[in-house]
Amino acid sequence: MSTLELRHVSKRFPTGDWAVRDVELEVGDGELFVIVGPSGCGKSTLLRMVAGLEDVTAGDVLLDHASLERVEPRERNIAMAFQQYALYPHLTVAGNIGFPMRLAHVQRAVVERRIQEVASALQLEDVLDRRPSTLSGGQQQRVAMGRAIVRDPRLLLMDEPMSNLDAQLRRQTRLVIMRLQRRLGLTTLYVTHDQDEAMAMGNRVAVMRHGEIVQCAAPIEVYDHPHDVFVAQFVGTPAMNLVEATVVESDGGAFSLRVGRQELPLGDGEAARRPRLRDLVGRVVVLGFRADGCIRRPDGPLLGSVVSSEVVDLRKFVRVELDARGVLVTAQGAAVDPARRTSIVVALDPATPINRWEPFRFDVDVEGIHLFDLPTGRALALA
Repeated sequence: MSTLELRHVSKRFPTGDWAVRDVELEVGDGELFVIVGPSGCGKSTLLRMVAGLEDVTAGDVLLDHASLERVEPRERNIAMAFQQYALYPHLTVAGNIGFPMRLAHVQRAVVERRIQEVASALQLEDVLDRRPSTLSGGQQQRVAMGRAIVRDPRLLLMDEPMSNLDAQLRRQTRLVIMRLQRRLGLTTLYVTHDQDEAMAMGNRVAVMRHGEIVQCAAPIEVYDHPHDVFVAQFVGTPAMNLVEATVVESDGGAFSLRVGRQELPLGDGEAARRPRLRDLVGRVVVLGFRADGCIRRPDGPLLGSVVSSEVVDLRKFVRVELDARGVLVTAQGAAVDPARRTSIVVALDPATPINRWEPFRFDVDVEGIHLFDLPTGRALALA
C-alpha cells in the first residue's frame, strides 16, 4: 500500500521541447488513477519519470511521502506493465511470472507459492505450463501483469497495456485488471489514450494535453462539468456538439441563445439557476451540448436537415446540419469555423424513422448545456 505525489513535475528534452509542464497529482493509497490524453501529450513520459526511466527536469516525485530523486529505478519497488508484453518466448507462463523473483534469488518455495497466487488472481492456472506463443493476446497481457505484480510492488504503473487487443478482449481484460487491482488494493497509475477505457476504470481521471493536466476529477465529474472545450470534445462518445451562440435577453427579462438565425430559449428558471447569464448578454460564446441532450420535437426551436444516421449500441446517432457556425478546438482554446453551416450529432431511439435531407426540428435540454469563453475555450461559471 502506497501513496504517490507529483509536485510541480516537468520534463524538458535536450532539444528544448517541453514534454511535461508543472504537473501536480496525488494518487491515494489503493487508488486506480487514470491519465488520459491524445498521443504525444506527455502521459507516457510522466509515467517513465515516476519509474525512474526518465530524469525529472524540475519538481519532485514522492512515494509514501519520500522523494525518489536519488533512488535508482531498481530500488523503487515499482512495477510497470507496457503496451508490448516483452515475454520470454523460451519460458513457460510460470517461468515468465516467477522470473523477477528468481532473479532476486528468492527461495524456490516462496516463488512457487507466489506464482500460484498470482495465476489464480489472473485466471491463468490452466496455462502455467504453456509458452507465450500459444496464448491469446489477452492471456499474454495477463502474464505480463502477473510478472509485474508477483514481487508485491509498492506501486503499479500501466502504460496503455491493452492497445494491442481487439475490442472484445479489451473489455474482458479491463474487468480482470479492475478486479485484480481492487482485490490486491494495489496503488495503480494507468495511462491510456482511450477515453472510454479511462471513464470505465478510473477512481479518478486526469485529462492531459500538451504536457499539462487540464482537468482532474471523478469520471462523471469530468463528463458532466468539462473545464474547457478540449475536455468537452475529448471525453464522451460522440463528442460534445460545439456551436457559436450569442446570449440575448428579451424585453420580458427571459434569456435565450441565438444560434445562427434561430434562438434557443433558456426558460424562466435559468435566470435564477445561472444568475451570471445577465453579464453575458450580447456576448458571443461557445454553446456545448451532448447528443443525448437533444429532443426531437415538431415545434422545437431549432431546425436543421438530416445528413446521415447510424445505429451504435442501441442508439441512433443522427447528424444534423444547422445554419450556424461551428467551433474548432485549437491549441490556444477555441475558434469559430468560418463556414456558415455546421453539423451536430443527435441521439435518438433506434426505432425512430429518419430520412436523409429531411427537415429535423428539435429542442435542447437547457439544464445540460455548457457555455465556454471565446477564444480561451474555458468553461464560463454561471452559478
